[in-house]
Amino acid sequence: MNIRADVGVLNNIVYKHRNSLNKIGELGMKEYKTSKYIKDYLDILGIEYEIYLETAVVGIIKGKKAKKNIAFRADMDALNIDGQIKHLCGHDGHMSILLGFIEYLNINKDKLLDNIIFIFQPAEESPGGALPLIKEGVLDKYKVDEIYGLHIYPEIDEGFIGVKPSHFLAQTGEIDIEIVGRGGHGAMPQNAIDSIMIASNFINTIQSIVSRNIRPLDEGVLSIGKIEGGSRRNIIAESVKLEGTIRAFKQEVYDKIKQRVFDIACGFEKSFDCSININIKDDYPAVNNDEELFYELKEAIDDKYIKILEPLMISEDFSYYQQQVKGLFFMLGARNIDKEFISGLHHIKFNFDEKILLNGINTYVELLKYKGALSE
Repeated sequence: MNIRADVGVLNNIVYKHRNSLNKIGELGMKEYKTSKYIKDYLDILGIEYEIYLETAVVGIIKGKKAKKNIAFRADMDALNIDGQIKHLCGHDGHMSILLGFIEYLNINKDKLLDNIIFIFQPAEESPGGALPLIKEGVLDKYKVDEIYGLHIYPEIDEGFIGVKPSHFLAQTGEIDIEIVGRGGHGAMPQNAIDSIMIASNFINTIQSIVSRNIRPLDEGVLSIGKIEGGSRRNIIAESVKLEGTIRAFKQEVYDKIKQRVFDIACGFEKSFDCSININIKDDYPAVNNDEELFYELKEAIDDKYIKILEPLMISEDFSYYQQQVKGLFFMLGARNIDKEFISGLHHIKFNFDEKILLNGINTYVELLKYKGALSE
């Protein structure tokens, strides 16, 4: 991607932000040091802001002839992987991009026409900070017309933007299942109700939901990632616990998968004389990109740098903003084979070349210029 000269001058500043924020990774709703770093830098720039949810930082840079209020969001929290709290999902980069973008606008505020709202949001990973911020009235107070967000993404090469209109990232839910039978001695199975055998059959059966109850053109996922039960090799387990995830792009598909899990459980209870307790926690809705904003991005950025992606089964709480206002979420390419920046999100070796941060700022700047919110 060709970087504007006036964006390139920010490189050392943005690299410093990333280096500093990377060292203070904090979990969701506990981003106190991170929040202080952001506030301190905004104070240096002389930009006003407000605090929400203790750590969220939200503010506005006013344009000269504002007709729109355009918001940009960056998530703040880190991950706990193997007992290490680290930025292994790129949120340190997202904050650095937004800070650099704010500085660019501050330097060029005489050219800014529309109002720009910035949202440093806590807890994207968990428990989700977007919805609480919306409930606090952030979008209403700043009269947000549209909102943008990005995610560093190691599955596409540096210099490229990955995006698609309409359904982009999946709705997701967590499923917990307990199958309760009757324990007994392994030598006398007729006196027991074998929860491990039932669980094995149950897992196999619910795998047919996506393949047989969902239209082939509608994507969906039901995966069981954890199974726990039993105490000894010669004891028939009384209970087994399963944990898994449901993902889909359409609400009706997601609801169908959920309902079929309960329906199948009822059949198993009757067939095997057991009880099956199911709890499904609905998490983030699907990220559904506004088509008009998508085509504006395509026009603003040279088409050779745009990759139209297939829908991705990962999730993002940016989707909550899109339920309220027009929104666009895209991926910022970070893959660099030569430097071995190829590990996926949430991997302990995840990393990226900091030069891609300028790509993020550049994309935002070009977008504003195309929209007429920022003059040359």
